[in-house]
Amino acid sequence: MSVDTKKRVLIVANELSPYLEFSEFAQILNQLAIKTFEAGIEVRVIMPRFGVINERRHKLHEVVRLSGINIIIDKDDYPLIIKVASLPNARLQVYFMDNDDYFKRKLVFRDENDEFFEDNADRMVFFCKSALETVKKFGWPPNLIHCHGWMTSLVPLFLKTAYKKEPVFGFTKTLYTAQADQFKEKLSDQFVRKALISNEIKEKDLEIFKDRTNTALTLGGAKYADVVVMGDRKMPAKITDEVKPSRSKKVLAFDPAWVEDVTSLLDLYKSLTDS
Repeated sequence: MSVDTKKRVLIVANELSPYLEFSEFAQILNQLAIKTFEAGIEVRVIMPRFGVINERRHKLHEVVRLSGINIIIDKDDYPLIIKVASLPNARLQVYFMDNDDYFKRKLVFRDENDEFFEDNADRMVFFCKSALETVKKFGWPPNLIHCHGWMTSLVPLFLKTAYKKEPVFGFTKTLYTAQADQFKEKLSDQFVRKALISNEIKEKDLEIFKDRTNTALTLGGAKYADVVVMGDRKMPAKITDEVKPSRSKKVLAFDPAWVEDVTSLLDLYKSLTDS
């Protein structure tokens, strides 16, 4: 029986150039994905199909063979539509998680009056669960999952609880990008309940998320990830004070050189997929 020696990296992000950019890390991720592919590592990207992403311009189309997954959030079923596009100037695919209730609107996180969407918590849980269910459907075991952006901060927790017995994630490490706060509001007070997607998750596991702030999400993602990368030049003191390197966790400070050259991040990917 042949042994599968392929190295695989999955990037789960709520921003990626050229589709959507909230920070300069969107471009860094673009170049990192391309360079990783060129280094001979299989790469796939998963992100939300926000309504502001132009399907015609970016040549998105539905992946019918992957459709038919229903994502259950707090006992309600939401159909998952999976769309795909090829990253421009690269031979790698970006998969977009779509659902009419959550992503059809032509806005990202705020309405026309600049009010934070009440269902952003639900959208986040839907996206994180959708990403992992899609990987299961692929049957594509990633060595590394790089979670970027506050919308992905539940993924490291889910992998260590609800999905810990899934063979496809049996050898997966997680890397989380911590960023400066991108919103000042709190997620809805139903967030913790809706994040309990499995009996494998206990309320105490979500204790770090309980404040429902952007900072709380970042601290939660960082707690459950194996490696943390600081994704902004200036990070809030609460993040830098609480997210420290240890024997079980590696933490990298932001390097401005990444904007022009992602070699050190690629080396990190290589080390994490080799170990």
